Amino acid sequence: MNEGIVVIVRSIIGFFTLLIFARLLGKQQISQLTFFDYVLGITIGSIAASLSVDLSSRAWPHWIGLATWAVIVLGLQWFTLKCRPAAKYIVGEPTIVIMNGQIMEDAMRNMRYTLGDVLEQLRDKGIFDLNQVSFAVVETNGKLSVLLKPEFLPATPKDLNLTTQSSGLSTQLIYDGLIINENLKQANVDRLWLENELKNKGINHISEVFLATIDSSGSLYFDTYQDHIKQS
Repeated sequence: MNEGIVVIVRSIIGFFTLLIFARLLGKQQISQLTFFDYVLGITIGSIAASLSVDLSSRAWPHWIGLATWAVIVLGLQWFTLKCRPAAKYIVGEPTIVIMNGQIMEDAMRNMRYTLGDVLEQLRDKGIFDLNQVSFAVVETNGKLSVLLKPEFLPATPKDLNLTTQSSGLSTQLIYDGLIINENLKQANVDRLWLENELKNKGINHISEVFLATIDSSGSLYFDTYQDHIKQS
């Protein structure tokens, strides 16, 4: 059989084998990677490593293997976009591990997720009391999403009937000592205004500034190269 065909067939078999193994191991094994990312990353990395250091074999079979893996993933991504049931089994779906404050032991057991894993991720979000949790969902990338009970949700300006204004996104005016002229126009300011603002803050030259930004309200933020921080 042609060696190239053998490489393609072996790559296809290897892909689905690793995908199945990753699904069996559970979401905690991939941390914040999706199954696609996990399988693709470790395999392409391994093939690339062999391509780099395995001088006993020819290079082109490794290139075929890398291309085959890339085509497989692109094909499956397209397929899962077109077929939702297929995405459920290939990519996975979010799993509820806490519902209405109750721990779903069977759901955790089915995906090899332990209570310790849940508690660790809750602590990482600053939640140390399970009584505060209404829902917790393990996403397809292994990350835990949490909805607190209403009485434990932080108050928002809307809850307090406060009027707020959006500050919008900040625009960089100076970066690494250089003015970004296009952003000056976007922010409706000019170089003279910027230099005057900096002089009012004790900065004599643009080159002294590492970063300067302006928000939609006209508030200027700047950081100089010489940070005068007193050592304790």
